Amino acid sequence: MIVGVHPLAGFDKVLHYRVPEELCSTAVVGALVRVPIVSSMRLAVICEIAPPKNFPIDKLKLVAQVVYSFPALTADLMPLASWMASYYAAPMDSIIETMIPAAVRRGASLKVQKQLVLEKQLAPDEEIKLAKKAPQQAKLYYFLKSQTLPISKALVLSRLGITTSSVAGLIKLGVVREEGLRIVREAYEESWASGEKVAEIKPTPNAEQQQAIDSLITAVDKNEFSTFLIHGVTGSGKTEVYLKTIEHVLNQGGGVIFLVPEVALTPQTVSRLRSRLEAIAPGHKCVVWHSALNEGERLDGWLALATGEARIVVGARSAVFAPIKDLRLIVVDEEHEPAYKQDETPRYHGRDVAVMRAKLAKAVCLLGSATPSLETYLNAVSHRYNLLELKSRVDSRKLPHIHVIDMKIEVARQRGFTSLSRKLVDAMQHRISAKEQIILFINRRGYSPSVVCTKCGHAEQCPHCSITMTYHRSDETIRCHLCGEEKPSPIRCPSCGSPEIRSKGMGTQRVEEAVRRVIPRARIARVDTDTMNKKHRLREILSDFRLGKIDILVGTQMIGKGLDFPNVTLVGLIDADLSMHIPDFRANERTFQLLVQVAGRAGRGAKSGDVFVQTFTPSSGAIQFSRHANFIGFAETELASRKNFGYPPYRHIIHHQFKGPNPEKLAFFTAQWVKQVKEKFGDRLEVKGPTPAPIDKIKDLYRWQIWYFAPNVSPVIGELSALRAAFHWPDDIVQNLDVDPSNLV
Repeated sequence: MIVGVHPLAGFDKVLHYRVPEELCSTAVVGALVRVPIVSSMRLAVICEIAPPKNFPIDKLKLVAQVVYSFPALTADLMPLASWMASYYAAPMDSIIETMIPAAVRRGASLKVQKQLVLEKQLAPDEEIKLAKKAPQQAKLYYFLKSQTLPISKALVLSRLGITTSSVAGLIKLGVVREEGLRIVREAYEESWASGEKVAEIKPTPNAEQQQAIDSLITAVDKNEFSTFLIHGVTGSGKTEVYLKTIEHVLNQGGGVIFLVPEVALTPQTVSRLRSRLEAIAPGHKCVVWHSALNEGERLDGWLALATGEARIVVGARSAVFAPIKDLRLIVVDEEHEPAYKQDETPRYHGRDVAVMRAKLAKAVCLLGSATPSLETYLNAVSHRYNLLELKSRVDSRKLPHIHVIDMKIEVARQRGFTSLSRKLVDAMQHRISAKEQIILFINRRGYSPSVVCTKCGHAEQCPHCSITMTYHRSDETIRCHLCGEEKPSPIRCPSCGSPEIRSKGMGTQRVEEAVRRVIPRARIARVDTDTMNKKHRLREILSDFRLGKIDILVGTQMIGKGLDFPNVTLVGLIDADLSMHIPDFRANERTFQLLVQVAGRAGRGAKSGDVFVQTFTPSSGAIQFSRHANFIGFAETELASRKNFGYPPYRHIIHHQFKGPNPEKLAFFTAQWVKQVKEKFGDRLEVKGPTPAPIDKIKDLYRWQIWYFAPNVSPVIGELSALRAAFHWPDDIVQNLDVDPSNLV
């Protein structure tokens, strides 16, 4: 038996090996193996079973080990890896390493608890003899004799105060047996056990929901590939549609992948899934999957999926590669979120990979959002995807009333900069008096984004990056949020020596301080990456907020979408302009999505909700369309503009980025490269650049970029990659391609 394997750790080609007879039964496509390469053993994945006649069998080396008795990659993951390598111009080994967790590749050990059990009972005279000769052993013997089940060895030693030698003595006599019990490390198990659940009672779907559920179940039962977009206003019950469809798939014996964009959303999603699934079918195990897991949790979750012990996984974008058996459904919740895009090699988009994996597995892919990406929406209205719509909130609850506050007027009224308008403060005080809860959102952490001298205009910049340093009042430091550079906040201007140095702008810390000043009796918590420094801190805060122990939540995008708190009746968007005025053609789309999603956190229970949007540009299209939750109007306007300029979704973009320590050298080589590209592709590829990136230096490396526009990626990406490989790049210039980039800054 001859197999082709793809080695990991820097290899980008297939090598062939013979398989010893005793390993043939487990040496299948997708299996993780160890093979000899030169003088060392390397991990590899079997990618093909090759015909023996094509190889000099006697000269081939032998596969040394099949690591697991089951494939590490399911049948649909191998062709998915090939597609990703081709479409995203990424090395095959980096894709396989992304699909197989590091804990699995490193051979992380299982957690085993040593247990003691009584193997045989002694005769009465033997017991007396043991008590006289070895009282410690007798103490252990009588204790185990009183137990009906095996008990932890560590617990026995600490409880009885005996030594391991006493245990060893009884084991040697054959009286006691030591055995290992595997302990499964399960993420979020503590919150689950402590009762942090979403209601297990299944609500009755309304007519819109039932129609969507019926369509999805019909598609699932066909065992054919199809993609659906469920477009529903916030609070319309999309999650209930997901759950009903998942329930059907599991009852039919199929597997499910449920993707969420943010780790912050995972605890609530897991709680909902577990409570409902355990209610309908005891024993269904839901595996949690995201980057915050420790190595043990990741290994045990992966093993549960790969062995078929679990058939549903919920997690962030990398969960799309979970080794689910008989995959029938992939749900991509909040499909529009940029968090689904990986920003390092391989630079894949989780949503697009989910669609392709569903196609290869002949499964259903369900994309859900109140504000779909324009790429997905165009696919739906063009009938490439099936469109399902939920136009009203469940139980006929009203959408929150959105108040747009012109901050130009507010600044004039309050005679200077302010983070909280008078209307917002009055509304907050009213809601707190009514014992209702509030979410305040600003997508910028820290106290203020810059420290500026009011006399000479000097702004403190990071010495390694071309951005200003953010002031953090909690510890009186200024920090760079790109490279981590940190130093004490200056008391005097480093340039002119003036003491008139002030912080400008606002972040979460400044908003929190302002809220404490105007509502001192409120219980406030701040959620951003500065405060979430412990593994379960976010989960604890969200749990306390749900239980009413916190009145006001101030945070960044971590709390801006997906969360469901029935007692939240007021949401404040402190600075709606932050996402609008950036050099990115998606700026309006991102702003509209953010406004609608944040507004959707209000009024999800029996009480009506209000949203206050503070902005200096109240007449902008994104704000006015979001004010009326008019996605169709916004989409039609924005798509017309995109079509006019040839932007996605009407053409694809490939971003080519260059980094190096010498800006002049970067400029020279990128200019030489562009000449070759234009000669090679002509009119097939529109080239824009080269030009310095908007942030032209990060971590002492200068950054240049080129944009390629093409009707389709597949016809050009292979040639572009080959040309790039043949071009002579200096060793100190690092460059990479990003297909369908999400972030243009």
